[in-house]
Amino acid sequence: MDTHRLGRTEVEVTQLGFGGGPLGGLFEPLDDATAAQALDAAWESGIRYFDTSPHYGIGHSERRIGDLLRGKPRNGFTLSTKVGRLLVPQDPQGRTDESFAVPATHRRVWDFTRDGIRRSVEDSLIRLGLDRIDILYLHDAERHFEDALRHGYPALAELRAEGVVGAIGAGMYHTGKLTRLVREADPDAVMLSGRHTLLDHSALDELLPACAERGVSVVAASVFNSGLLATERPAAGARYDYGAATPELLERSHRIADVCEAHGVTVPQAAMAFPLLHPAVAGIAVGMRTEQEVRRNIAAFAAPVPPELWTALGSEGLMDERAPLPAAG
Repeated sequence: MDTHRLGRTEVEVTQLGFGGGPLGGLFEPLDDATAAQALDAAWESGIRYFDTSPHYGIGHSERRIGDLLRGKPRNGFTLSTKVGRLLVPQDPQGRTDESFAVPATHRRVWDFTRDGIRRSVEDSLIRLGLDRIDILYLHDAERHFEDALRHGYPALAELRAEGVVGAIGAGMYHTGKLTRLVREADPDAVMLSGRHTLLDHSALDELLPACAERGVSVVAASVFNSGLLATERPAAGARYDYGAATPELLERSHRIADVCEAHGVTVPQAAMAFPLLHPAVAGIAVGMRTEQEVRRNIAAFAAPVPPELWTALGSEGLMDERAPLPAAG
């Protein structure tokens, strides 16, 4: 699988990365054996970039990814995790976590201070059972952006200067705040959630041009917008950005599916291929929870997408005219 370097660093990611959110029990419970099978299939298929976070299942995702990676050569993969939330133990009292289908054994405490970030890294390394992290992102800092920019980012830069991590940046969905980070700091990469997809082209307004100008790499996450683009046609109860898809989005998704079908392409194939057309995008991270999902996504990612598809989507008003597209023919 092709790899791309992040910014001016030596850190490389495979074009398709494993998104660890579902391994934390996102939307529904997940057992260790099923998670392990998914990770094994990803490794066998050539994926070498794995992304996780303390937030995902209050540590379950980090632990499960660490269980796989501890048995692999340390220079043979790239690992990213995130900071901004500390996990504080608590009595679950029979409760389930508010965000993931796991027992509420911990609560999250926002902390973008230098000490909080260093503690978060130490805790993550313990859960992962590894000696280092390759990429560190400020996570979900939309509501805490000034703290993250003024205190969190300098703490990441310090860790990068010390060689504790190889690349730094932020993972968010807010393109305006990511653009500020790119312009006011010196990140190597940003992980953009759901804003450079077949259904949302808003990253083309400012973020992607700023990244291209400053040599900052983009990892596009949530390329299926939480599921709406994950099937050939919208499934019943399909989600968009973690909520129920609106009738307008369902109608647009069906129009995209019509064009894809006419060109012998599935919606997931196009959804994974589209972000990588932009030169600032180094890779995509796709959340997966089962071996079947991994193998299905690998096959879709490997399938060729004819350049004519993008032209046809544009002619139907389904593709932003600013999106860089390959020449047809």
